[in-house]
Amino acid sequence: MSVQYDFSGQVALVTGAASGMGLATARAFAEAGAAVTLADLGGEALDRAVEAITTAGGKAMGVACDVTDEAQVAATVERTVSDFGRLDMAYNNAGIQVPTTDVADLTYEDFEKVNAVNYCGVWACMKHELQHMRGQGSGAIVNCSSIGGLICNDFGMAAYHGSKHAVIGITRSAALEYAGRGIRINAVCPGTIATPMVTGMLEKGELKEEDLLASIPLDRLGQPEEIASTVLWLCSPGSSFVTAQSIFVDGGFVWQ
Repeated sequence: MSVQYDFSGQVALVTGAASGMGLATARAFAEAGAAVTLADLGGEALDRAVEAITTAGGKAMGVACDVTDEAQVAATVERTVSDFGRLDMAYNNAGIQVPTTDVADLTYEDFEKVNAVNYCGVWACMKHELQHMRGQGSGAIVNCSSIGGLICNDFGMAAYHGSKHAVIGITRSAALEYAGRGIRINAVCPGTIATPMVTGMLEKGELKEEDLLASIPLDRLGQPEEIASTVLWLCSPGSSFVTAQSIFVDGGFVWQ
């Protein structure tokens, strides 16, 4: 990262942290001196992510957490505070996509599934993070929405788009509610980022790289580290007058 932050003595929580944007952000927090909880579904990927950070000299722990289960979310936040002493920053990144389909053919199961993770999971994380931050009188939360939280020109993704619109709505509402309590809440809205999820969609033919590049003025996919840079800025003193915002990191896609 070209910009250096000093988060020494602070604690960060990142969901969906075993790969992609979550892992890049957890690594960036640790490199900046923060103690980091990496929350994900568990397994070898999470173990490897934590090991890579600690081997590099960072302070991190992994917690198996399904964000669709509020009890697991609450336990993850509690463990973070218990082990590290506080909670200063959170990046609620966990998210999924379901196969693209015509709205009329979308199953209620898939609709519930994408909203359970992308919207309800963000709500649960933010709820329990705020319970600790309001007692401290300080904190910064970044929720992961998407360019799909503003525009809906990709057909077959109504459930996904709806969930990401909801993230922006709850971010703005909560940010205004907590603005006077020393807590800032914003959303980051990634464009097409070279993550395992996007790679998988490319491999399945659900996305075509040439089509993606044609729609991005910067003529390339974004990198997970570029989302991490935005998240760290939103958690830093450099953005101390920024709250209730949705920051688009999309190579110019939205405004072309």
